[in-house]
Amino acid sequence: MRTRQRLHRDHDPRARKALAAALGCSALIVLGALAAAGARVQQVQLAYRLDALSGEHARLEGVSRQLEIEVATLRAPGRLDSRARQLGMTSPARDQIRLAREYVPGGTGLAADLSLRADAGGVPGAGMTGAR
Repeated sequence: MRTRQRLHRDHDPRARKALAAALGCSALIVLGALAAAGARVQQVQLAYRLDALSGEHARLEGVSRQLEIEVATLRAPGRLDSRARQLGMTSPARDQIRLAREYVPGGTGLAADLSLRADAGGVPGAGMTGAR
């Protein structure tokens, strides 16, 4: 009768530690490579987005320039004068012009009265007439 003999092998604890260290280093290298690839993909996506936004900015600057030109054209005195004539308007006669006293320079009107009263320490708007 034969009995089967089993071989018994003792595991080397240093081999397990070396295998664990190798697997850990490999995992770190793979994770680092994945992180670098992810960062590169994000960089490319952001570059495309920046390019699209730069194009949109340039287009909007062109539109803004066109609108500024259009506003300047519409506000031009010659255009306003010709449009007024098309509508039947004419320049006012000398007797049709009235000056607002408050805004006439030279010491008359409400603005001059207010500044004189303020300089004298009086009540603004009380007028020049009254007890003096």
